[in-house]
Amino acid sequence: MNSFQFRRISTLLDSAKKPPNSSQSKSTRRNWDSIPLPHRTLAEPRGQDLDYVNVAHSHLVHSDWTKLDKLVVGLTPFRIKHILLKVQKDYVISYEFFKWVQLKNPSSLTLETHSIIVHVLTKNHKFKSTEAILRKILEPGSIDLPLKLFDAVLHSYRMCESSPRVFDALFKTYAHMKKFRNATDTFYWMKDYGFLPTVESCNAYMRVLIDSNRADIALAFYKEIRSSRILLNVYTLNMAVHAHCKLGKVEKAVEEMQKNGIVADILTYNALILGLCKKGKTKKAAYLVKELDRKNLVPNSSTFSALISGQCVRKNPDRAFQLYKSMISSGCRPNEPTLKMLLSTFCENGDYDGAVQVLREMLERSITPDSAIFSELCNGLHQYGKDEMVLKLSKEVDAKHVMPEGSGKAKSLNS
Repeated sequence: MNSFQFRRISTLLDSAKKPPNSSQSKSTRRNWDSIPLPHRTLAEPRGQDLDYVNVAHSHLVHSDWTKLDKLVVGLTPFRIKHILLKVQKDYVISYEFFKWVQLKNPSSLTLETHSIIVHVLTKNHKFKSTEAILRKILEPGSIDLPLKLFDAVLHSYRMCESSPRVFDALFKTYAHMKKFRNATDTFYWMKDYGFLPTVESCNAYMRVLIDSNRADIALAFYKEIRSSRILLNVYTLNMAVHAHCKLGKVEKAVEEMQKNGIVADILTYNALILGLCKKGKTKKAAYLVKELDRKNLVPNSSTFSALISGQCVRKNPDRAFQLYKSMISSGCRPNEPTLKMLLSTFCENGDYDGAVQVLREMLERSITPDSAIFSELCNGLHQYGKDEMVLKLSKEVDAKHVMPEGSGKAKSLNS
């Protein structure tokens, strides 16, 4: 990591800057103290270059691809740039021409030609096509490519009379590709020139960070976008709450909600309940469940899974199994991790009869038990003289074709 990248990452992970004042600016507004945008000009075509551009343009606007194919040998980056600029007001023709070059002579495309088509597409709100192009550039990747790409987009911005959404699309693409360092760097480069990503792109970045178990960076980024005066929405605030909960900072999450007046939805409550349950604070979690009813919010599978995990943390498998039954009766479907956790907790408590009930629930759903836990269950039943139950379970598991690896104990008792 070079010193510039280190500074960017370090800044993001630092404590929050001073909070923004009450007046919120639009996410794409230029800042008065931002660096002026550079303006790279393109020399006018002359002689053979001018003739080539005019002829190719004529074939292109008439969709005469047969004649255009004969011009492939003469393609150069300079000519491609001029043709794209000449047809940029028609994004369909522009994109068709770009794809044609990509197919016929891909080596003639450069970062500058890519940046022009990206400008054209984002100006016309074709963000999926934009992201597809950016991904193709970035997937092979090199350490200095992100800065070179940003530079190419930046210097062709005024030439293409572009939209700030072009930088937003670049930032969002990095987020979707889980290129966290590149997304962070792009965020700061954008700010340097007075551009900010939309709140939707910020949300996408926070979501990917949280899903990738980087709630710490998500919260640092959340503080940064607040200080940047990006107008947040409820989804942003809910994710901040979720990130706090994932880090076990439930009290701060309850930061955050009160300070921002968040109207919590079921996702927010699930995050809070899970955070409390992971810390074994099941009574507080139960209080939040009661709040759901008062606010006409319906518990879902995630709610029940969180509550079940809380009881498992407290080594209360019986209570957890009761919650599991309530889950089923409510029409919610348990996921595999919840059932495996329940089975493991029963075994750890030496309640092998309860474990058998859970195992059968798993078999009903064709879920394979972990081999270690299944062996532990079989051994426990054997120690209590319940070899017939072991044989019966082995047959049931075998009949479902989900016999776990390493369950040799059950097989030996069955032979």
